[in-house]
Amino acid sequence: MKRVLIIIPAYNEEESIERVVDDLIENYPQYDYLVINDGSKDKTLEICRKKGYNHLNMPINVGLADGVQAGLMYAYENKYDYAIQFDGDGQHDPSYIETMVDAMDECDICIGSRFVDKKKPFTSRMLGSNLIQLALLLTVHKRVKDPTSGMRMFSRPVIKAMAGTSDYGPEPDTLAHLIRSGARVKEVQVEMRDRTAGQSYLNLGRSIKYMFHMFFSILFVQWFRKKAKIRREEQK
Repeated sequence: MKRVLIIIPAYNEEESIERVVDDLIENYPQYDYLVINDGSKDKTLEICRKKGYNHLNMPINVGLADGVQAGLMYAYENKYDYAIQFDGDGQHDPSYIETMVDAMDECDICIGSRFVDKKKPFTSRMLGSNLIQLALLLTVHKRVKDPTSGMRMFSRPVIKAMAGTSDYGPEPDTLAHLIRSGARVKEVQVEMRDRTAGQSYLNLGRSIKYMFHMFFSILFVQWFRKKAKIRREEQK
């Protein structure tokens, strides 16, 4: 049986983190988890300590990329086969993790996608998603229908590559770079839950800025990055 680590970045998630982690502990004990408290200003850390959750505390807010990288370093050092990025706001459904684990026999990165067999809604955010999808298709010749999904599972070789440098954030431009380096990507259909607490960092203005930044990075910046070493024999 493969060892799976669920990495849960959490910034000011006091209203949801307890529900998310208790669900994993009670209903999915076959997986390990690690909460990355990213310098939260609310009671997220206090809840983790009070409940005895497995957690890593970042003394200041380092951002999603560095928080996830800390989780990936933990996964690599503790010899996990797979690691999955999992939101602390309750939007990701852990019932799909098993399907993603099964898919890892055929890929290095599995994306929990909302649009494998469903059509994207016509919204400004999905327009940005389509731009990123186009950039990936043009540069690495891979059609990724949900490139901005934050529910991603990584194989041990990819864990090693991403944990070893701060240049690999959990973003679509890194996905493009890893595909160019030989990583195989597969999407599986998932359903995302509605956020029931807290507020997303990505408002309309930030979403537009983010999408154009990713589009530019995929088209131009990735070509100046040294290819990652994806050695699948390390998975065995």
